Amino acid sequence: MSRKRYTPEQIIGMLREAEVSLSQGQSVARVSRSLGISEQSYYRWRKEYGGLRGDQVKRLKELEKENSRLRKAVSDLTLDKLILKEALEGNY
Repeated sequence: MSRKRYTPEQIIGMLREAEVSLSQGQSVARVSRSLGISEQSYYRWRKEYGGLRGDQVKRLKELEKENSRLRKAVSDLTLDKLILKEALEGNY
């Protein structure tokens, strides 16, 4: 069975539908089944996208991408620094 990938906008829409259904007294199991997702996915999505709007999700993804790029740059510079330090000490 292939996995379906949902966009953040689709996830937020599903979470809003789930909130309405849950407020009407349906169980999480029934709501997740009607949305075609597992309960685990529902709870994971609620944890990650709980109170966000569509534009906030886009900004969050942009920030995560930039953060990973900056982390990679810092790790590269740290490695270069260690190599230069070792070369200066003559332990090569």
